[in-house]
Amino acid sequence: MTRIGMGYRRPLHDWIIANPDSLECLEITAEHFFASDHSVLRSLRERFPLCVHGLGLSLGTPGPLDGPTLAQFKEVADSANAVHVSEHVAFTRSAETDLGHLNPLPRTDESLKTFIEHARELASVTGRRVLLENITTHLDTGGEMSEPEFLNRLCAESGCALLLDITNLFINSRNHGFSAEDWLADLDNNTVAQLHIVGYECRNGVYNDSHAQPIQEDLLKLTRQALRRFPVESIILERDQRFEETTEIEADLQKLRALVSPASQSHDRT
Repeated sequence: MTRIGMGYRRPLHDWIIANPDSLECLEITAEHFFASDHSVLRSLRERFPLCVHGLGLSLGTPGPLDGPTLAQFKEVADSANAVHVSEHVAFTRSAETDLGHLNPLPRTDESLKTFIEHARELASVTGRRVLLENITTHLDTGGEMSEPEFLNRLCAESGCALLLDITNLFINSRNHGFSAEDWLADLDNNTVAQLHIVGYECRNGVYNDSHAQPIQEDLLKLTRQALRRFPVESIILERDQRFEETTEIEADLQKLRALVSPASQSHDRT
């Protein structure tokens, strides 16, 4: 059964605690709990299954992973008793500089080798399964293989699974002019374990993700395709702005719950 959950954010804490029936799991952003009290995590794990999601391990940067960052990440995963941990298929720092945002990798054998080594290290250090998330990109870095091929090899050779961000895929397909449906069809079976989703914005013909909008129907359509193809364990609704719109958040959760209902799955197979 696919669980429906959302990313935990402190402004939503009281709403989450007051509405436990609305959520079946939570995703914790690791960096939000670095060098801080973990009592909230220990309390949340008594109520919900938790997974831990990273932003800054920079698995795509050549060379050793940053030791202090990795140690803090493990501490958060342990305090949350994380079901699994996840990071992005990206790099956030060079050898000398923290770039402050997610950057795409060239799809080459060399960058694939680096990422596989780091993903395995993350799994070994945390003692947990690792999921890897596709990102939005302002440019296509190109390389020796397509993005689905790169992700297929990454998952197969690292032992990881894919955290498929439906919104990121949709945005890239619109901004870079490719078929999101064909992209999904090129992924190997059993690759995807979790989904992220949130509504998008379009300004002056450019699509972007502010993590603030309700889910649109074309995203739900793409999600249905993913659910038919892959053994998705959970779907995480993301939200980083307009936290006061809890009615809107609940409506999105209901949309996702309807997608994974037995009636919906039976209809899709038919």
